[in-house]
Amino acid sequence: MYYYICPIMRPVKVEDKQLFEGLFKVFRKRGYEGASLNELAEGAGLKKASLYHRFPEGKKQIGLAVLMHSSEWLDANLYMLLEDKNIPAKQRLEMALSKISELYNHGKETCILRSLSMESGMQIFGEKIKGEMNRWITHFASLGRDFGMQEKTALKRAKESLVKVQGSLVVANAMSDTAIFTSSLDEIRELFNT
Repeated sequence: MYYYICPIMRPVKVEDKQLFEGLFKVFRKRGYEGASLNELAEGAGLKKASLYHRFPEGKKQIGLAVLMHSSEWLDANLYMLLEDKNIPAKQRLEMALSKISELYNHGKETCILRSLSMESGMQIFGEKIKGEMNRWITHFASLGRDFGMQEKTALKRAKESLVKVQGSLVVANAMSDTAIFTSSLDEIRELFNT
């Protein structure tokens, strides 16, 4: 007679949501170069050995995982919405602007793409960051076409939306004034509604 013995699994001490929130916070504050493994472990709520257990290739693997997590969030919360032809374009735009505001905590958070593109981070993650920005442009250009824009205009407005969000986050952070970010969302609304 054979018995199946269920192995005792060690409980996961830090859930993925908490893990990535902590890693995002450290990278946003310190950038790729400035973030030490000790700070990343502490931010994630793990001991350094546990962080290495999850990310045996070190800081580069952590940065790539953070970028992948960000990409998945954008897919699920923003890009699928922008492409949903069952929702009127104007309503999709409003919902997208709300999601963008949520993503950046109403202008209080730095964009992870910016944080990881500083100093040597750009050499390591440059292609991934460029790809993420191109995905933004692609999906917003699609929305622009649904507003009735010609391809060239839709592409131009999509690029402008990216610049407005990224630029306003930098300025809002430097000036400690989230109204700058909120104002940029209003400008994006006008870009697509004209």
